[in-house]
Amino acid sequence: MENRLRWFRVSPMTRRRIANFKANKRGYWSFWIFTVLFAASVCSELIANDKPLLVRYGGEWYLPVAVVYPETAFGGDFETEADYRDPFTADLIRESGGWMLWPPVPYRYNTADNDLPGSAPTPPDRRHWLGTDDHGRDVVAWIFYGFRTAIFFGLTLMLVSSFVGIVAGATQGYFGGWVDLAGQRFMEIWEALPSFYILIILSSIVEPSFWWLLGILLLFSWPQLVGVVRAEFLRGRKADYVEAARALGMGNVAIMFKHIFPNAMVATITYAPFILAGAITVLASLDFLGFGLPVGSPSLGELLAQGKTNVYAAWLGISGFTVMVVTLTLLNFIGEAMRDAFDPRNVGG
Repeated sequence: MENRLRWFRVSPMTRRRIANFKANKRGYWSFWIFTVLFAASVCSELIANDKPLLVRYGGEWYLPVAVVYPETAFGGDFETEADYRDPFTADLIRESGGWMLWPPVPYRYNTADNDLPGSAPTPPDRRHWLGTDDHGRDVVAWIFYGFRTAIFFGLTLMLVSSFVGIVAGATQGYFGGWVDLAGQRFMEIWEALPSFYILIILSSIVEPSFWWLLGILLLFSWPQLVGVVRAEFLRGRKADYVEAARALGMGNVAIMFKHIFPNAMVATITYAPFILAGAITVLASLDFLGFGLPVGSPSLGELLAQGKTNVYAAWLGISGFTVMVVTLTLLNFIGEAMRDAFDPRNVGG
């Protein structure tokens, strides 16, 4: 039992870091607000969907949001998937004494409303709380799915680029000498390249997709952590505990990531929210310019581009701008709080 409880014990330094993070009210509440927004976006299919969450028909329960049912399951004539927005299907379910439970926003990001009161884009009303875009798609649904895409893309890019940057920085700092010299010269050349223009050129050459775009952005995002990780390894590679571990026959990889890397984790963690914010900004910028995700993919950048194209539809630009500002502000507040929490001057380390 004691062995199991050992995993849940928190060191005094970790407690002080958590207390310092909570003391920063702006960052602390930003963390919870961002967590709630991200959790809501993960459940986008349950909040914004053109299929009902639950259907009661013929004394049986159906889950259209998770399972594909043919129209014949509800007394129709076709084996194709039932269109629950079709009045014919709705009448079949209603005549059997059944009912449908719809999500709060009865539209997906790609659902075009063909019953708009005017030509798209239409302003906010009771059916579309933030209006529709120039394809008749609900802006609220687009924001939910676009926010999720941006966060997942940013998190993936942050994790992969951080891993590559940590390995590169650790290798340079630990071995030093010609390894460090060659690495620094390569970094100087690589960082001098006009990365954003190269991203646009590469994005226009290859067919855009989530993973292609992620790989292209990874080429220029990994150096962000190299400098701080390299500095920690340069400082720690001659420490007494490292020399002792080396004298005991411990391998270089074990020394690097068991003894020195924990010290570099502080810088890595504090940089994470800022890297995430940068990844979201770059993705939105590429989507805004038309070099990002495939056409039709939920994207905050495309929403901003529509606001620029349809200047008379102010709700498009305002919605996209507000989401971007709130997201980046929350991430920056979280980053500041984490930086203060891990500051050695604040934890007595």
